[in-house]
Order: sequence, then structure tokens, then C-alpha cells
Amino acid sequence: MNAPTYELYYWPGIQGRGEFVRLALEDAGAPYVDVARLPAAKHGGVAAMQKLMKSHALALEPFAPPFLRSGDLVIAQVANILFYLGPRLGLAPDDEASRLGAHQLQLTITDLVAEVHDTHHPISVELYYEDQKPEALRRSQAFLAERMPKFLGYFERVLERHGGRHVLGGAMSYVDLSLFQVIAGLRYAFPHAMAAFAPRIPGLVALHDRVAERPRIAAYLASDRRIPFNEGGIFRHYPELDPAPSKRR
Repeated sequence: MNAPTYELYYWPGIQGRGEFVRLALEDAGAPYVDVARLPAAKHGGVAAMQKLMKSHALALEPFAPPFLRSGDLVIAQVANILFYLGPRLGLAPDDEASRLGAHQLQLTITDLVAEVHDTHHPISVELYYEDQKPEALRRSQAFLAERMPKFLGYFERVLERHGGRHVLGGAMSYVDLSLFQVIAGLRYAFPHAMAAFAPRIPGLVALHDRVAERPRIAAYLASDRRIPFNEGGIFRHYPELDPAPSKRR
């Protein structure tokens, strides 16, 4: 019996939140279609995504992408999608308590990602970054000084508590893949701050490197399926928000 082909719906030009789902699908070698990146002639594009979002055939329409179509199911919210995919892709523990623990950690990653987004859009997502630069600088300074250490320190402790190799102990999980993306994204957005903070999170740094070396992930990262980080996504690099140590007050 052939494995099901999943349909992922997300904005085509950015990694964004959809990347957390892509990494799980890629690591598992699961067949999937990145629908909005297909041409309209192949029933793809943003219009196809928006059409499904507004479909009256859905039991519950998604608020926003990403969302995943699996047979008759349409599932939204990254943590919810990964909670569904994890057991099916072999990326979640077998027992209920550990699966809930994975979900709890993924929800905490969701909180972190929201705070990363707010470093460049602290006032409103409807405004351009250029319209809120003073506020973004203050938000970034607070994030780098207080919030990033708190989040990453927490995940470092959880990783160490479970043996240091996988965040839940045992085998690789979707949470490990998501933490890879967090470290990669923060390194892109705040290279100076992350270089200075790296000695405090050696376990997470090593986890990032192990994930990057997994055969399917390495192939994905080297392919055109991996959209480069850019200033349209969640992790954005604005040099003025991450000054070199010599320029910090």
C-alpha cells in the first residue's frame, strides 16, 4: 500500500512557520506537495491555498496557513499539525505521556517563534518594519537580553535532562527538528548575539549539527526545496537589531 501524499499549504516565498512542518515531512521521506509553490496550471499557487481556506466543505476553516490536508482532514496550526504527523512519520514517542510532552515542548517553541516575529514587528503586522524601527530595536534588545536566554536555557536543560542527544530521550522527534530550525533561524537573524550565547547552550548547538547531518535533512538543505532565509519570513536579519559586540552599549 502506497503512503499517503500530504498537501502542505503555506506562502511560497518564505520558510516561515511552514518550515517546521516541511522539516518533519522531509526527514521522514514522506510524499508531500507544497501546493502554493506549484504553478496554477497544476492546481497550485496562492489562489489554490486561499480557495481551500474559504471552502464551505471544510468542517472548520483554518485561520491562516500553514495547514495540512491529509485525506479528508484539513489541520491547521504548526503544533497541531506536528501532533498529528508525529506518530504517522515515526517522529513521536509511543506512549501518551511522552506524546503530550512533545506537544507541550512544541507549543513552547510556538511561543518563542511568536516573540522572534515581534522583534521586527512589535507594533503591528500591518505596518512595515521601517514604520516601527525604534520600537523594534527596543523589543530586540529585550528579547536578546532576557527572553532568548530564558527560552533557550529551558530547552538546554530539558535536553540535558534526557541524556543530551534528543530532547525527549530515545529517538529523534519532530521537536528536535523544530529546535534545529530555531537555532538556524536565530543564527541568521542575530548572528552576533547567537555567537556570544552559543557557549551557554552547547547541547542545542550539537543537536542542530546532528540534525543537519541526517541524510534526508542534508539533502533537503542542499536542494531548491529549502527556501533561503529572507526578510519576508519570521527570522529576519536587520543588522541594526544585532550590532557587533564592540558597538553595543
